[in-house]
Amino acid sequence: MSQPTTQYFARIPKTVGLHTGAPDYTSVSGFASPSEVVRQSLYSPNGKYFAYNTATGVTLIDPDSGSTLKTIEVENTLDFAFSPLGSILMTWERPKRDESRGGDFGPNIKLFRTETGEFICDFVSRSQSNWQLQFTHDEKYCARMVTNQIEFYDSKNFTKPWARLRAENCSNFCVSPGQNYSVAVFTPEKSGKPASVRVYQFPNFEQPVSQKTFFKAEMAKMKWNKLGTALLVLGSTDVDKTGKSYYGETNLYLLGIAGSYDSRIHLDKEGTIHDFAWSPNSREFGVVYGFMPTTTTIFDARGNVVHTFPIAPRNSIFFSPHARFILIAGFGNLQGDVDIYDRQKQFSKICTIEASNTSVCEWSPDGRYILTATTSPRLRVDNGIKIWHYTGKLIYTKDYSELFATSWRPIDANLFPMRSTLSPAPTPHASAATSAGKGSASSADTPPKSAYVPPHARNRPGASGHVAPTTLYELEQSNNSVQRQVPGSAGRTIVGAPVKTGKKRNGANKVAEEPLPSISFNAPASAEEKRIRSLLKKIRAIDELKVKRAKGEKLEDTQVKKIATEKDILEELKSLGWSEESQN
Repeated sequence: MSQPTTQYFARIPKTVGLHTGAPDYTSVSGFASPSEVVRQSLYSPNGKYFAYNTATGVTLIDPDSGSTLKTIEVENTLDFAFSPLGSILMTWERPKRDESRGGDFGPNIKLFRTETGEFICDFVSRSQSNWQLQFTHDEKYCARMVTNQIEFYDSKNFTKPWARLRAENCSNFCVSPGQNYSVAVFTPEKSGKPASVRVYQFPNFEQPVSQKTFFKAEMAKMKWNKLGTALLVLGSTDVDKTGKSYYGETNLYLLGIAGSYDSRIHLDKEGTIHDFAWSPNSREFGVVYGFMPTTTTIFDARGNVVHTFPIAPRNSIFFSPHARFILIAGFGNLQGDVDIYDRQKQFSKICTIEASNTSVCEWSPDGRYILTATTSPRLRVDNGIKIWHYTGKLIYTKDYSELFATSWRPIDANLFPMRSTLSPAPTPHASAATSAGKGSASSADTPPKSAYVPPHARNRPGASGHVAPTTLYELEQSNNSVQRQVPGSAGRTIVGAPVKTGKKRNGANKVAEEPLPSISFNAPASAEEKRIRSLLKKIRAIDELKVKRAKGEKLEDTQVKKIATEKDILEELKSLGWSEESQN
């Protein structure tokens, strides 16, 4: 039996396209791009269907042939999702008040059978957050959260819930993907009561099989391993009461399904937890944590340290579908460096890829390729797709004037056997040859070209990695770049603001702005630039408080705490490429 061909979609303004992966990288011939404006598109979790929605309905496509199967007419759908096996389609539309219901909101969640297009039932959900019903792996049961409880349904009979799980003030739940039907329910801390995560097995909802209580958790992100035997819970708060971090506080907890263990994962570095992920083998998980540059550690299923990678500016971790490779990257405000390691060879490093401005990163189902993409609205320039071989070689590129979304078609990894000796990278597509300089990779044996320099700092005089601005956006930012000396900052130089000098007016001190000559550098991504401006604003406020304190003025407790956060802000600024330079 031959291996299936990988596939991905690309949604651009007004339409969407289907494309094959290696080795051809061509459009799916049988797929006719829609003429109506496409609002959203996605594959079903098992890859059986591809679907997109327009103002009039949701259209189901056979990804193999590209042919249209049916269109389910449901107007004004803003979001939709599939059950695990693709048997049920769920749609969400903006809630509206229904006069026939006495002014209450009418049903805005609708369920349909994908095979027939048959309408099943509807529900009311005023929020677009966590609106989807969650299913067991075989779709036998599903659940939805309502006020203070979780309702469970038999997927063949939605007339009424077959069971209810009472959970006062619950804010999140997660159904296990494992063979044993389980559900985890999170309740945030409130009025001095600690937060809790409780795990129940169907249908015994009276007594949890595992539970954990803890403070410092207003929100929680829960991830089951693939077997459904263990659960990771990231508890977080919006505000760090210790003043150590502007990202709030985060803690990671591990629970076993049988209640045999529950523990907090102890991390050896202060700072936020940026990312965590289970390995597909369910026996290990990885955590990226700490102030920049961060630490990345692999733990076993009991929370014991297996391996710690070198400290680097990274904030994301992805395991390949066969659990062989580990991808650790620095996206968002970071430079976009991607490190790939081989788990089967004692975590040896294979390569480092330079994938700047990446907003999407996914392993292909065959575990041999990585798709990275720059999408709107995060960035409205340099939108496009790049496909890399796991060895770091750029294989294919596709540029778009504007790209909204892209993703691989889900295919069972077992259909792509992974040999112990892997084949080398194939010959790159012609498009990769024309993209020289837009992305590159270095072998693990090749020394780095220069020290880490964030994107927006690379064009400063004397900085390594100097490149000239290549886009209008970069040129505008280069021309607008100035330095500012903050009063009372003892020589601190802040990039991106006008200098302030003291001038007297009518006997009183008056602060006037005086621009300095611009310093040319490569502009960062919009989100990065916005974050730098926000942090610099906080630094200026702290400097003003320090001046007041130096004059003998009494500060409030909140102002003293704000000054104490200066070190944290400076560390984050440095991670974004800003640095303190003494004035001559």
